[in-house]
Amino acid sequence: MRTFLIVFVVVFCAALTIAFGQNMGDSRAAADAEIRAADKAGLKAAQAKNIDGAVANYASDASWLPPHAPIVQGKEAIRAAWASMLATPDLKIEWQITKLEISPSGEMGYTLYKYDMTMQGPTGQPIHDVGKDMAVWKKESDGKWKIIADTFNSDLPLPSSPGK
Repeated sequence: MRTFLIVFVVVFCAALTIAFGQNMGDSRAAADAEIRAADKAGLKAAQAKNIDGAVANYASDASWLPPHAPIVQGKEAIRAAWASMLATPDLKIEWQITKLEISPSGEMGYTLYKYDMTMQGPTGQPIHDVGKDMAVWKKESDGKWKIIADTFNSDLPLPSSPGK
């Protein structure tokens, strides 16, 4: 009888471990799909110059860290900064996720991106930029994934100053 009880407990624990591991894997796979779908909608909105759609993925207390500029705190400030960027003449923007990781708890994740952007410069000539981005995502109490921190920067060197 004792051997049977030990075998039963071991099998029961193994089954729970497998079931729990499968459930966590399913949860992380669902989180991956949700973030990718939200990101895709954000990109389409940015390309259409839809400001509300472009910032829909940001949490209310998010931080945006654009290059060569101070940190932007809060969704309304981020919305204003995106509105300014999307108003840039001839702006064309493309990005894609190159890596997406979800924490073991399934509550946080991050995405790495590469981007390609073209816009009209101050002299009217086009400016082309390529670079990378990193966003930190958090699952909110309503189950939706939101960006809590986002930063991007160019892969290109800064232009030389005249006379150098």
